[in-house]
Amino acid sequence: MPTENLKITTAKGHTLAAALELPTGLVRGAALFAHCFTCTKQSKAATAVTRALAREGIAALRVDFTGLGASEGDFGSAGFASDVEDLVASVDYMIAQFDCPILLVGHSLGGAAVLAAASILGREKVAAVATIGAPSDVPHVLHNIKGDLEEIERVGEGKVTIGGRSFVLSAEFLTKTREVELLDQMTKLRVPLMIMHSPTDAIVGVEHAGKLFDAAKHPKSFVSLAGADHLLTNDDDANFAAQMIAAWAVRYLANKDMSPKPESGVVVQTGNGKFGTEVFTSRHRFVADEPASAGGNDTGPTPYDLLLAALGTCTAMTMKMYADRKQWPFEGARIALTHNRDHAKDCDHCSDDEVSANVQSLNRKIELLGDELTAEQRAKIIEIADKCPVHRTLEGHLHIHTEAVEHM
Repeated sequence: MPTENLKITTAKGHTLAAALELPTGLVRGAALFAHCFTCTKQSKAATAVTRALAREGIAALRVDFTGLGASEGDFGSAGFASDVEDLVASVDYMIAQFDCPILLVGHSLGGAAVLAAASILGREKVAAVATIGAPSDVPHVLHNIKGDLEEIERVGEGKVTIGGRSFVLSAEFLTKTREVELLDQMTKLRVPLMIMHSPTDAIVGVEHAGKLFDAAKHPKSFVSLAGADHLLTNDDDANFAAQMIAAWAVRYLANKDMSPKPESGVVVQTGNGKFGTEVFTSRHRFVADEPASAGGNDTGPTPYDLLLAALGTCTAMTMKMYADRKQWPFEGARIALTHNRDHAKDCDHCSDDEVSANVQSLNRKIELLGDELTAEQRAKIIEIADKCPVHRTLEGHLHIHTEAVEHM
């Protein structure tokens, strides 16, 4: 997906580092991802979920909390309240950019943070909330801190280890964390909620999901991440969570339908990234792009892929229609197509004028499937391949007429 690196200024004046995953085509909604305790926006869950949302047309922002990753500020004194403030600032940024309520997604403590932020922001700014492995009580995270917390509270600060990394925490951080009553805040939540949790989560037990679910109002949903660990370190688990959230969220987002719907033909509209383009028919839409080697984001087939696909699909349909009409034992075809940009030097059936130009060719190899066809039937089906409508169009006297219009 096309990714933009951004800076967001908080109410306290420092900047947060953020990455915005943009859909290749039109933006149909917006989301914000909150990472787990001491993680960053580059965590596996953060990247998997935001990119899955972008594939569904949802612009998705992931942000480093204060003092983590590339964000400014002091993590050791920030505390949970600061995470919530960071989310509020980020939501305001996304609404200013996309003018629609935002989907909030939070992983672990980030899940608790998005619940708290949603209860503050309300339905006007939050479309829905999804959590992954979220604790039902924020002080639970203190159990994952290795260090003398009592000593820190006596002297004001001290060194601790969290997830194998060293931090300096303040007594204020501990106090603010212990004061949070998340289940009380849940009573103010008036947005659709999906809770995802693994029953084998060894860091935040699945009983936390039960408490959050009981405290929430409808509409609410629960999805089990059976077999997953807390950090979703397995790619399959991270991708499953991402796909479930993307499919569920579309129901609640604004889904601005700006898609052109031509009565005939297609409409093509420039999208995001260097080459991202969206294609619309009267009933379908898909994206086209270029591979990374050509400077694209590789989010869809290339224009020449589509050209070859047009010839290949028309060929397959024409052969099947003919064989079905004849009631022959045709089991399908497999067609491989390639494009040759400099065919002139190899062309033995071109005029001298054509050879002097850059003659191009489309090469097609056809495998007929099934063993019941006779040799005569096979030969006839291959002959019919050259009569498909797209084939005739490409080899006919084709003219392309272009005109500029004010509105379409």
